Amino acid sequence: MTERENFFSIIRRTGYERIPVMYSFCPYLQETCGRKVEELLREIGFTPSPMVDVAGIPVKDRDTEKFRKYYGPLKEGTTIDIYGVANEPGSAAAMHMTHMLHPLEKMESLEELEAYPFPEFVRNGEEARQLARNNALKARDKVICGNMQCTIWETAWYMRGMEALMMDMMSEDEMAEFLLDKVTDLAVQRAVYFLETGAEVLYFGDDVGMQRTIMMSRELYQTWLKPRLKRVVDAARTVKPDVIIFYHSCGFIEPFIEDLIQVGIDVLNPVQPECMDFGEIHGKYGDRLSFHGTIGTQTTMPFGTPEEVRAEVFRNLDIAGKKGGLLVSPTHLLEPEVPWENIRAYIQACRDYTRSGS
Repeated sequence: MTERENFFSIIRRTGYERIPVMYSFCPYLQETCGRKVEELLREIGFTPSPMVDVAGIPVKDRDTEKFRKYYGPLKEGTTIDIYGVANEPGSAAAMHMTHMLHPLEKMESLEELEAYPFPEFVRNGEEARQLARNNALKARDKVICGNMQCTIWETAWYMRGMEALMMDMMSEDEMAEFLLDKVTDLAVQRAVYFLETGAEVLYFGDDVGMQRTIMMSRELYQTWLKPRLKRVVDAARTVKPDVIIFYHSCGFIEPFIEDLIQVGIDVLNPVQPECMDFGEIHGKYGDRLSFHGTIGTQTTMPFGTPEEVRAEVFRNLDIAGKKGGLLVSPTHLLEPEVPWENIRAYIQACRDYTRSGS
């Protein structure tokens, strides 16, 4: 199998020949371990993840200064994204962490929301044509991925603030309906654009779980979020019926998994072992859902031994079985406390599991 064929066969649970190596580093680890990983992969004849993220849909107006009026004074170095969400810089010790500010937090009327300058996307033009040319990546045995995590819920609460949006939803306020519909419309545009320009995989996601419980009741989820996520999935499948859809949510989300299957999710990420047991989740849903992740970044990767990392990789691949259904990887970004020895153990375990004939 080629890397692409192997990747899709794992997801479709039709067997595989090798386990892809998939990970992401914080800036510190990229600086200290990035070259070591490249050398190790060359040495063992492996390549990084077959998925390649491509640039997203262009925005008509890139000037984010128009959003400053929704805030008071901002710290030097603060960035503002296309939705107007501000992120103040964190400390040097946690340079990839920021303090988020919400432009819609103090709004009290639907009229204020309607007047807000939501991003306008551009579906045509040279940027779109250039992105379509990235299909050439497929000739290099890569899978083009449209990464659009923070699909609905997170984009909406980043703008409104979680407490305010939760209150809007629970009181059935028209402000919640307007904001969530607007964000869903934008998500549909993003998904369709990715597929029209060559994506084969869409990566959706909204954190709806916490460490030991779900973030909201299932009734609230099914009322406000499930039908809107289904609308984005349906729009994507109208353009490309065989698109593979990943979905990310941190934390404990077992009560929502059946809902995710019903709306059409193919692959669930990250199945944190600190929050859910992969064996139990696979036993309940593994015939209808594939998985990405399962190696703990709160526990095993930073604080386990190399032998424990290797054992967890092997255990989870054994659970998934010979048909596949698991892209085994660390569940999140690897942070500074993860030792090089454990990163190496994860990569070598992926290589050795395939060779062991397990």
